[in-house]
Amino acid sequence: MTAELARPAETSREPAGRRRGSDWRVVPMLLPYLWEYKWRVVIALLFLVVAKVANVGVPLVLKDIVDGLDSQKAVLVLPLALLVAYGVLRLATVLFAELRDVVFVPVTQRATRRIALAVFRHLHALSLRFHLDRQTGGMSRDIERGTRGISTLLSFMLFSIIPVVLEFTLVAAVLFAKFDWRFVAVTFGAVVIYIAFTIGITEWRTSIRKKANELDSHANTRAVDSLLNYETVKYFNNEDYEARRYDESLQRYEVMAVRNEASLGLLNVGQAAIIAVGATLLMILCAQGVVDRELSLGDLVLVNGLLIQLYIPLNFLGMAYREIKQAMIDMERMFGLLEENREVADAPDARDLPEGPALVHFEDVDFGYDPRRQILQGMDFEIPPAAKVAVVGASGAGKSTLARLLYRFYDVSGGAIRINGADIRGLRQANLRAAIAIVPQDTVLFNDSIYYNIQYGRPSATREEVIAAARAAHIHDFISRLPDGYDSMVGERGLKLSGGEKQRVAIARAILKNPRIMIFDEATSALDSRTEQAIQQELNAVAQGRTTLVIAHRLSTVMDADEILVLDQGRIVERGRHGALLARGGAYAQMWALQQQEKQEEARRRPDALSPAAET
Repeated sequence: MTAELARPAETSREPAGRRRGSDWRVVPMLLPYLWEYKWRVVIALLFLVVAKVANVGVPLVLKDIVDGLDSQKAVLVLPLALLVAYGVLRLATVLFAELRDVVFVPVTQRATRRIALAVFRHLHALSLRFHLDRQTGGMSRDIERGTRGISTLLSFMLFSIIPVVLEFTLVAAVLFAKFDWRFVAVTFGAVVIYIAFTIGITEWRTSIRKKANELDSHANTRAVDSLLNYETVKYFNNEDYEARRYDESLQRYEVMAVRNEASLGLLNVGQAAIIAVGATLLMILCAQGVVDRELSLGDLVLVNGLLIQLYIPLNFLGMAYREIKQAMIDMERMFGLLEENREVADAPDARDLPEGPALVHFEDVDFGYDPRRQILQGMDFEIPPAAKVAVVGASGAGKSTLARLLYRFYDVSGGAIRINGADIRGLRQANLRAAIAIVPQDTVLFNDSIYYNIQYGRPSATREEVIAAARAAHIHDFISRLPDGYDSMVGERGLKLSGGEKQRVAIARAILKNPRIMIFDEATSALDSRTEQAIQQELNAVAQGRTTLVIAHRLSTVMDADEILVLDQGRIVERGRHGALLARGGAYAQMWALQQQEKQEEARRRPDALSPAAET
């Protein structure tokens, strides 16, 4: 699966739909957002036309003012009406340009908001495989640049390209009407050369900009990844090592950024040279006409004003084209996220989970994260309604994979998982997951309050329900002793809490969800023995009446299970109740004996091993 934005820049791959030179493909994607506000767009364009007509009218009025004040042509009088008209046109130019922006801003902001939301939703819809491969820092930078590019693209295309074309047409019409063909020829020639030069250089700069973006994303990825793993960096005294790795990325970006700016300087100098030559030729023609008395001083002012009216926007057009190309480069990486294959998607005829107590059946299930390495093979077992089935085994045996498949983070490669007879691939994912709660082995919390993290299990829950869930998880007393109580912040990924405290928050969150199916994936692995015994009683109470899957390392936590499955290399090698498995003297009995021996040795080494303080 390609996940271009989730890999370092050096190894990024483009999605299948992306091809070189396809930057303009993002433009049609924006049209629906413009069409939604078509009347605002039309009104904004009308204001634009009025502003440009007023702008071109300014030098025409100024010519008449100058000619009216020429003592050689007429008696000097104050052309009050023309001066007022001049002021009105100046004001109209700014007024209607601002009105245009006011009318169009909601279009830009709504398009940015809706596309950003679409990307956000799509990211949550992608499979776990994508999120295991992604690199958060680079991806967040790509989204940031992409959303900014939307505003740039819409604004520049409508209010830079169209205005310049309109203004150029008006200026050309005035030159053709009032002057001879040489003025029009010089103007057209300069514009054609200017546009050709701008497009050519900008296309060359595009590859430089793309590479700079990739290196920028890669540098940000390394920075974010290092900061998220702050404690690990400290544990191994690798601050300098991380700084060197980050600096290596910054150095590569620096080289490309300098090259990008140098190419921009070349573009700006070339554009300025073309404009300077064109303007100089026109002024020479006009000055010659004044000397030959074929043109008036007002005509000289008119030509100068028209040149300003034309070449300043034309220079802006070059910048606009650069910005548009840059915006499309920035946006294509963000739109590339929308092209990522969802892998796990609802079927067109997906239905809700059948009502009633849940019977879960893993029916001859095969699965592997990579086709070359099988994780589960022929997995076949049932979890009857209101029963508790435990899965034990060595690390890597495939225990946690069962929970991921039941949640449908992945689809099985063989066999089926059924709930009340319905294949979960035919169920709506949202409805399926609403019926399941999990307490994972590695609990990661949001950087928010404890209350928020518990209430996340059911956002509509009342405060009393949240506190009741915390009591059931034996964490209420701890929270009450904190200075800010339930409003205490847990920090990035919950790092302000100990492993046991995070686990109890996760248990409270699952209790609050009140599901039909419970999954405990090493749910008490981070707890000390005394707290584990207390919480185990609560977990047993929570499991009553619910279909429960327990994934465990400590065999003492699954002694009361209705059935225990022993996994080895993705296969069930033993199954039965605790007593029967011990009597059999197989793999389970060996695991039990080993854990009992480890427990006795730990008790001899640490008399306080059962103390609550031992955990922290």
